[in-house]
Amino acid sequence: MARPVRVVVLGSGSWGTTVAKLAAHNTPTLLWSRNPETADEINTEHRNTRYLGEHELPESLRATSDILEAANEADVLVVGVPSHAIRSTLSLISNEVRAWVPVLSLAKGLEPGTRQRPTEVISECLPGHPVGLLAGPNIAREIADGLAAASVVATQDADVATALQPLFASKVFRVYRNTDVLGCELGGVLKNIVAIASGMADGLGVGDNTRAMVLARGLAEMTRLGEAMGANPRTFAGLTGVGDLIATCMSPASRNRRVGEAIARGLTVDEAVEKLGQVAEGVKTAPTVMELARDHGVEMPIAAEVEAVVAGRKTPEDAYRGLRKVQPGGEDEVA
Repeated sequence: MARPVRVVVLGSGSWGTTVAKLAAHNTPTLLWSRNPETADEINTEHRNTRYLGEHELPESLRATSDILEAANEADVLVVGVPSHAIRSTLSLISNEVRAWVPVLSLAKGLEPGTRQRPTEVISECLPGHPVGLLAGPNIAREIADGLAAASVVATQDADVATALQPLFASKVFRVYRNTDVLGCELGGVLKNIVAIASGMADGLGVGDNTRAMVLARGLAEMTRLGEAMGANPRTFAGLTGVGDLIATCMSPASRNRRVGEAIARGLTVDEAVEKLGQVAEGVKTAPTVMELARDHGVEMPIAAEVEAVVAGRKTPEDAYRGLRKVQPGGEDEVA
């Protein structure tokens, strides 16, 4: 009888822990936490109170703070640390992960400096491994609570994606597959910036019509940049594009939306992030996205206004006044 596939998740934040919970219902799963106290709590109390409150985790889910133990156990490796920490984390285990072990990213940001997507960083750190991502409109606490949701396993090899799908699926969590890794990954990166704009709309009280306009035009910006970089524009009409955008812009649990709302209500960016207590990828990603937009000759007025706010050059009020100054053309055109 074949040994079951062992899934290892690196990173015990809310989403990493939730993905580990999903996998633990299907196959032996180990969750690595940088914090030994968190690992002990998961093993003894079957909870991760810092990120998921009193939500109960499966007794079958094991945790460790020993990253070498985690790397050596993995048949499938899931990287759930923030995008800026991927390289430093994987450098610790680059010689420990067995050959050909598939690696999935959960991160939705860009590496500062290199402007590389998480899958690109992983491919550099772990050459020769099939690399993809698990992404979609996934608010961690809702999925942990058993509410219905869906996600996408995106890899260039459809056979690898097909093999990975059942490891994370459940009766209420559907897992689709897609070979457009670039498009799926860019959707997760870019929607965070639009979510900050959506949060600022809430904080300023500009109304639902304005927020709907920002979401729709934000999706157009995401699609334009994605297509210019070589992604399939149809991907942005799916779960990792408009689906993730809606969830991140509308949910009260969305970190990027909450940061935007806090900034619009008078907090500085640093104060908003500190109050959040978690990583809001859009704050770090906005300047890098604007560099990509300039490199590819793509106009992104919403992203430009958000970047100006994050950098401290504009207030949220200035940003929304700036958007009103953009001269509208045809709906399929830039503005």
